[in-house]
Amino acid sequence: MSPTPPARRLRVGLPRRVFSQVLLMQVAIAGGVAVLATGLFLAPLSRQLDQEAEHRALAIAQTTAQDPQIAEGVLTTSPTANGPVQKEAERIRRATHAQYIVVMDRRGMRWSHTTLAEIGGHVSTNPRPALAGHEVMEIDNGTLGRSARGKVPLYDTHHRIIGAVSVGIAYDSVRARLISAIPGLFAYAGGALAVGALAAWLISRRVQRQTRDLAFSDISALLAEREAMLHGIREGVVALDRGGRVRLLNDEARRLLGIGDEAVGRTPDEALGAGRTTDVLAGRVTGTDLLTVRGQRVLVANRMPTDDGGAVATLRDRTELEQLGRELDSTRGLIDALRAQDHEHANRMHTMLGLLELEMYDDAVEFVGEVVGDHRATAEQVTEKIQDPLLAALLVGKATVAAERGVALWVSEHTRLPDRLIDPRGLVTVVGNLVDNALDAVAGTLHARVEVELRTEGRTVVLRVRDTGPGVPADQRELIFTEGWSTKEPPAHGKRGLGLSLVRRLAQRQGGSATAGEAAGGGAEFTVVLPEALTEPELEPAVPEKSLGPAAVTEEEAR
Repeated sequence: MSPTPPARRLRVGLPRRVFSQVLLMQVAIAGGVAVLATGLFLAPLSRQLDQEAEHRALAIAQTTAQDPQIAEGVLTTSPTANGPVQKEAERIRRATHAQYIVVMDRRGMRWSHTTLAEIGGHVSTNPRPALAGHEVMEIDNGTLGRSARGKVPLYDTHHRIIGAVSVGIAYDSVRARLISAIPGLFAYAGGALAVGALAAWLISRRVQRQTRDLAFSDISALLAEREAMLHGIREGVVALDRGGRVRLLNDEARRLLGIGDEAVGRTPDEALGAGRTTDVLAGRVTGTDLLTVRGQRVLVANRMPTDDGGAVATLRDRTELEQLGRELDSTRGLIDALRAQDHEHANRMHTMLGLLELEMYDDAVEFVGEVVGDHRATAEQVTEKIQDPLLAALLVGKATVAAERGVALWVSEHTRLPDRLIDPRGLVTVVGNLVDNALDAVAGTLHARVEVELRTEGRTVVLRVRDTGPGVPADQRELIFTEGWSTKEPPAHGKRGLGLSLVRRLAQRQGGSATAGEAAGGGAEFTVVLPEALTEPELEPAVPEKSLGPAAVTEEEAR
C-alpha cells in the first residue's frame, strides 16, 4: 500500500494577487468606517435623547406649576390621596404620559405621587435647588427607578415660593427610542457598506487590469529587474510622461546627454535647451534611428509612444562608429589617391619606356623633370602657405584625389596660416568636411574647381571654401547645418547629415561661426570663423624634434 500523503497545512494570510488584497483592504476599511460612524452617531444620539427627555420633563413641570389649582390646593388643603392637588397632578400626568408628577411644599412633603402611599412622605431626592427658585434638569434615581427629571419652584399669587413641582420621564422610554433607532441606523450603515464594497470591487477590477493580475511579489521582482536592466544596459533610456516631462533617466542617458537628476520633472526643452536632440526626445522629429549630436557625441535616437500618453526614447552612442566610418572614408580616399597615382605612374613609366626605346634621351630627361617639378611645386605651394603639417598633408592628399576626379583644387594666394594652432585636429576635421562636400558638389561638371583660403586676423582663423558647383539655395543655407539633413545617398557605414553639423558645432564650441553663402563666380562659399584659434607668438612652445617626424614623412610622401 502506498503511504498516506501528509496532510496539507492550512495557510492563513493575505491573498497574493494585488486585486484580492486591494479588495480585501478596501472592504475592511469601508466596514471599519461604517462601524466607527455608527458608534460616533449613537453616542451623541443617546445624549440627545436624554436632553429631550429632560426638557420635556421640565416643560411639564413648568406647565403644572402654572396651574392655579395646584398652588391653591397646597395652601388650603392637606396632602391626601383624594385631595385636589393629587387629582389635578394625576390628570396632567395622564395627559402628558409622564412617569410621575410630584408636588411638594417647602418642607419637601409630597402632595401628589403615582404611588398613593408615598403621599405625605418626604421626597427621596434633594429639593433645595427648586425650593431656592432654580429650575433643575437631571437624570437621577428615585422611588420609581431611574428617570429624566425636571424640577421648578411653585409660586403663589404673590410670587412667593410655596413649594416645588418635580416631573419624571421614565428612562426606559428614552432607552426604547434609542434602541428603536438602531435598526434603521444599521440599515443605513449596511447600505453604505454595500455601496463601499461595490466601489471597492470596481476599483479593484481596474487595479487588476492595470497590474495585469500580478502579485505584489511579482511587481516587486519586476521593479527590481527593471532597475537592474535600466542601469546595466549600455543604451540611454529616457522616459517621458503624458505632459512631455522627463520621469526617468538611466545612468547611460545621463552620461550621453550630460544631464543629471535635476532634469527629472522638466521638459526636454528645459533640461537640454534647443536643438535636434530636444526635438527628437519631444517627438517633434519622427522616424527611426535618427542621428543627432549632443556635445561631442553622435547619437542614434528612437522614440516609442506608450499607452499612457507618454513615450520612451532610447539613445545609442555612435561616436566611435562615426569616427571609424570617417577614418574608413579617409582611408578609401587615400587608397583612391594611391590608385590614381599608381595609374598615373604606370602611364608615365610607359611613356618613359617608349622614349628610351626610341632613343629620345633628351626628351625623356625633360619629361622626368616636368613630372617631378609639378609634384614638388604642388607640395611646396601648400607647405609654403600652410605651415601646420597636418593641414598641409591633408590638402596635398585632397589635391591628388581632386585631380583623379577631374577637379582642380587650389589654395588661394591670400592663404597664410602659421604653425601656431591650438587645436589642429579640430581644424583638420572642419577643412576635410568642407573640401569633401565641395568635391562632391563639383565632380562631373565642366571646369570644376575648388578653392581653399586660410588666413589669420590676429589670433582668429578665417576659413573659406569655394566651389563652382550648383550652390546652395538661399532657403536651405541654414537647413544644411541641421543634424541628419543631407541630399546625398548615405555611405556604406551609416548615414549622412553629420559633416556640416559637426563643422558648426566645432566652430560654436570655440565661440565662432559657420555660414554658407554664394561664391563670387557662382557656386557655394562656406565661411568658418574660429576666434582664439592661435597661440600668442611669444608663448609659442618649442616643438620637440621627434614631433616633426610624422609631418616630414607626410610631406615627403606627398612629394
